[in-house]
Amino acid sequence: MSQDESLPPGSSLYEHGVTEVAASERTSVTVAACPVCGSDEATPRFEIEGVPQRMVVCTKCGLGRLHPMPDAETVRHYYPNEYYGEPGIKFQSLVERLVRIVGARHISFLSGGLRGRARVLDVGCGRGVILGALADRGFEVHGVEVSEGAARGADPRAEIRIAPTLADAGYPDAFFDQVIIWHVFEHLEDPRATLASIHRILKPGGRFIIAVPNFSSRQARLTGPAWFHLDLPRHLYQFPLAALNDLLRQTGFAPESVHHFSLRQNPFGWVQSALNLWTRLPRNALYTLLHHRAPGAQPPYEAATRRWLWFWLVVGTPIGLGLTLLETAFRNGATVHVVARRSSAASPL
Repeated sequence: MSQDESLPPGSSLYEHGVTEVAASERTSVTVAACPVCGSDEATPRFEIEGVPQRMVVCTKCGLGRLHPMPDAETVRHYYPNEYYGEPGIKFQSLVERLVRIVGARHISFLSGGLRGRARVLDVGCGRGVILGALADRGFEVHGVEVSEGAARGADPRAEIRIAPTLADAGYPDAFFDQVIIWHVFEHLEDPRATLASIHRILKPGGRFIIAVPNFSSRQARLTGPAWFHLDLPRHLYQFPLAALNDLLRQTGFAPESVHHFSLRQNPFGWVQSALNLWTRLPRNALYTLLHHRAPGAQPPYEAATRRWLWFWLVVGTPIGLGLTLLETAFRNGATVHVVARRSSAASPL
């Protein structure tokens, strides 16, 4: 699948333009039942360049989602090979090292309370950054991915299965001590079915850690269509924290703690969202610039634009970090991760 076939003409991977739906068109529409609250009423919020779907917001619980939901083949086109990068590498070398350092730092959090050869599953494991660090600590690590390309370069100690859904991966009941789904849940077509599968394969009392962008955050509200973490149309859902917790409880999980600080996600979200909002540069231009390029490939943008973007990365990151600390103090992180336990009760679909 070429880039031209999967993206709007003249657009790169992260440059889908997003605009507010005109106020005159923000009238309630009938949609498929909300997977959180069951309501069939939503309000159009965002339009996406080159994509027929709009993002609508549930009038009852505030869940955002694409409407109508694209089919599986269409969704597949949103993930060309360049989305995953070269085997084992997604960003330029310095950025890739920093990503892995930050990833390794939060392994202490992910592994806290696990004992011995605990069995851990990472849903949407990608390049296996998390799994490799967990394997270093002696855990038995497993991953599931929808694409072989996504898992290229993953740690060979991880047992990775390729399957279109978690249910299709074929794991036995009560198999895992912990399941992680780290910034993947918002990409999945059927969140309730995914949680039912996780509930089934977790041992009773097993731990579930889920990270998502927080659609109810101040960063999301202030930057609107410019919000970096929207990532439309790949993010099929936008979860407010309250709606996510409701869905977890409905599917047999007991949330134990919510964490609002993410060094990897939240400061950069402020920087890129501000650039999207206040400049005429292509959407997510800084994020595009930071990605790994094949040897000999031309860098994106003119030299002056690249210098401008690097300048704002250096200047904006401390500001973004300060705003991140502030939003953490007010428990309103731009991305959040929730730690929950599997109850002994069956998970309702």
